[in-house]
Amino acid sequence: MDYFLIGLGILLLIMGILGCILPALPGPPLSYVALLALHFTSGYQLSTRILVIWAVVVVVVTLIDYVVPVWGAKKFGASRRGVWGSVIGLVIGLFIFPPFGIIIGPFAGAVIGELTSGKKSGDAMFAGFGSFIGFMSGVMLKLIASGWMTWTFFKALL
Repeated sequence: MDYFLIGLGILLLIMGILGCILPALPGPPLSYVALLALHFTSGYQLSTRILVIWAVVVVVVTLIDYVVPVWGAKKFGASRRGVWGSVIGLVIGLFIFPPFGIIIGPFAGAVIGELTSGKKSGDAMFAGFGSFIGFMSGVMLKLIASGWMTWTFFKALL
C-alpha cells in the first residue's frame, strides 16, 4: 500500500505542476493531496504543523490566483468598468472557454470595459495587458507553491 501511495503522490505532484500552467487543473491543491498521500504511508510521516501550514498556503494561493488579474488591470490604469470587465471576463472565460478562457477572459473583459468607458484603444489594451500580467503573476505564485511542496515531498521521502 505504501508503494501505491508514494506512486500516487508522485503522479499528483506532476499533475500539480502541470496544473499551475494549465488552468483546467488545480495545481496547488493537487500538490497538497500528494503530501497527504505521503503522510498516510506507514514509513513517511509529515508533521501536523507542516500539513496545516501547507493547507493555509494552498487556500491563500488559490484565492490570490483569482484576484491578481483584477489587481493587475487596476495597476495598469483600468477604470472601474475595466476592473469589472476583467472580473466578468474571468467568470465567463472560466465557464465558456476552458481552459484558455481564464487567460483570454480577463484580458478581453478589461479591454471591452475600458472601450465602453470611452478610453482610447491603446489605453484599453494597456489595462488588458495589466490583467494578463496579473494572471502570469498568479501562475508564478502557484508554481512556487507547488514546486516547494514537491521539494517537501521528496525531502520527506528521502
